[in-house]
Amino acid sequence: MSNTQEAEFIIRMGDVDNLGFGWPQGFDPFCSRMTESHSYPWDINPLDLQGFDRILLSSKFNPAKTQDCGSDGYSASFNEIKYKPVTWKIPTEVLKGVTIKNIYLQIFIDDFQAPSLCSKFRLLINGKRFVEGEKLLNAIDQTGPVGKLISIPLTADFYPLLSNSGNINLLIDESTGAADGFAVDFVRLLVNRKLENSCMGNIRGKVWEKDSENPVAGAKIFTADNRSVETNSNGEFELRDIPAGFEVLRASAAGYTDGSGTADIGQGEDNPEVMIYLEKGKSAEFNKKRINAGETITLNNILFDQGKAVIRNDSKPELEKLVSFLLENPGAEIELSGHTSSEGEREYNRSLSYKRVKACKDYIVARGIAEDRVIAIGFGPDHPVAPNDTETNRTKNRRVEMRLKKL
Repeated sequence: MSNTQEAEFIIRMGDVDNLGFGWPQGFDPFCSRMTESHSYPWDINPLDLQGFDRILLSSKFNPAKTQDCGSDGYSASFNEIKYKPVTWKIPTEVLKGVTIKNIYLQIFIDDFQAPSLCSKFRLLINGKRFVEGEKLLNAIDQTGPVGKLISIPLTADFYPLLSNSGNINLLIDESTGAADGFAVDFVRLLVNRKLENSCMGNIRGKVWEKDSENPVAGAKIFTADNRSVETNSNGEFELRDIPAGFEVLRASAAGYTDGSGTADIGQGEDNPEVMIYLEKGKSAEFNKKRINAGETITLNNILFDQGKAVIRNDSKPELEKLVSFLLENPGAEIELSGHTSSEGEREYNRSLSYKRVKACKDYIVARGIAEDRVIAIGFGPDHPVAPNDTETNRTKNRRVEMRLKKL
């Protein structure tokens, strides 16, 4: 569909029928909270597309293997032909030549339980892992089983892929062989989404220190598309006008390992409170200084030519320090964030800042670091450290930061 109220283009695969169970009266899968639980397993309708409206289990699942984290009811009826994940070929011919400003991958998911069943889902686009999307899927714990819409913003490195090809291949699979059956009702690509026309809801929540009654003040809470707020002195936060669906909220604070919480958002105010617990983190040495979990530092001498995202040779010594740090601390995970000054168009700056830190991540991964240990985010001009009133101050805002997510 083109020129819709929701987006300039919408490309959908799968029928919108709640896995064949149908929707309760008055239920809107794009505006309501999660569905009520349904029975399982169910018969596969031969008219449904492969991979939709059926139980899926890891392509590595072995029914004879002992599962340390237990299993769900789906795994008992395993059929390696019927239940194997498939690659969906999504047609994108209509996007050729389109100027892409944003893309959201929407998936109506059912019974993903990574935190409970120790599963690790992989999200691959044209065979390439989309780690930022995987982090969201692996934070969700759906019991019931119940269904819910999740919207995952695609990063800027995927834009040329969609605007220059006739289709993309999408695969959701599980990488460890966990006995975690899951299902998908439909997927949609929203290209140049008009967020102001989405169903919106508000989220309230609290951040607490794990195993204590202490609120965490000044913690930063981020949505999937990097909107953020800070907690007050009581550890409370509120996010308003967030599109309906599952929203995985990330929380960070200096001295703590990152945490997350899942918000089930329906239209309006009547949404459950979100509780996020942060665990006290460790510290390690980086560049001859101690850095605590949750702490952010500005990296020196990460330089790019104007308007470009190619790493200059004089940036590589600083990146080598990051490689050494990650090799010496195999449990560490970091976030690289790119920031710009305010000249020019905001979306362009956000895209450019992402491409720059993605280039840094690619350099680090090429040196042998697992890609899921490094998250790249482009904030553009959204988080200045100085007013954009002089060239000296604008230079301060053009920076790459590293935050220690976990140690």
